[in-house]
Amino acid sequence: MSDLAALSESIKAAVPVTAVTLARGELTIEVAAGDILKVMTHLHGVEDFKILVDLCGNDWPQRAKRFDVIYHLLSLTRNVRIRVKAQVGEGESIASIISVYPAAGWFEREAFDMYGVPFTDHPDMRRILTDYGFSGYPLRKDFPLTGFVELRYDDELKRVVYQPVQLVQEFRDFDFMSPWEGAPHILPGDEKAAMAPNATSGDPGKKP
Repeated sequence: MSDLAALSESIKAAVPVTAVTLARGELTIEVAAGDILKVMTHLHGVEDFKILVDLCGNDWPQRAKRFDVIYHLLSLTRNVRIRVKAQVGEGESIASIISVYPAAGWFEREAFDMYGVPFTDHPDMRRILTDYGFSGYPLRKDFPLTGFVELRYDDELKRVVYQPVQLVQEFRDFDFMSPWEGAPHILPGDEKAAMAPNATSGDPGKKP
């Protein structure tokens, strides 16, 4: 049994998990949102995953619980990384893990700011990346590319003001063809290559 397989069995025997995936040399553990603090405490204290590398989110609008809160942990003694996922529905919250990983403070604020997932018992649950008065959550799949409001400097009021987005032209989405796919039509000059007498020969000095 590999080290990751043995690690997954050890974790499943100690804490409640909903799924374990071992693929491409990476171990992913899925847990219920209500068990996240218990699981992270076990991983930090028993399994020796002392470093929180990252905490981020993902949005799946078609699911009942549309958000994934994803934790990436590192164990220096094991030389192993592990991924922990918990599903959270819109309007639901998940426990903060600051008591286990103090570095989670800023990461949790970023996930809240980008996806709108609140973390209970967080000491400072405020937005951290967007501007003051920002409306909506930018990394949700249903967030419009233009946003909801824009800001500009008002010369009469002598200050920056917010206003609904006003597009001076229709929003355009450019879909350029990949140069590796090749053009479906003959490009200018291609017909000359086909008409050349030595087109089938690799040596221009030899006849086909």
